[in-house]
Amino acid sequence: MRIMTASDASRRFSAVLDDAEHGETIVVTRGGRRIAVISPASAANGAALTAFGRRWAGRLDDDFATDVAAARDATELDEDPWAGA
Repeated sequence: MRIMTASDASRRFSAVLDDAEHGETIVVTRGGRRIAVISPASAANGAALTAFGRRWAGRLDDDFATDVAAARDATELDEDPWAGA
């Protein structure tokens, strides 16, 4: 695990992502406090989600699709958070 300041991580962001891609975890600090951890993403390919769906097939209630749609709608933003950035 490597520790670097937010300023350094910003300047070297592409290299930080390359390091994470190759298995390294980077702790980002600001003012001496940990503010973020950048680590390798899991190499999931959807097999676990497919297996989950098969295990639960036929056992979900009739409102499941409605619940999923409501959860998705609740997480959508009304405006672009990056607009004007």
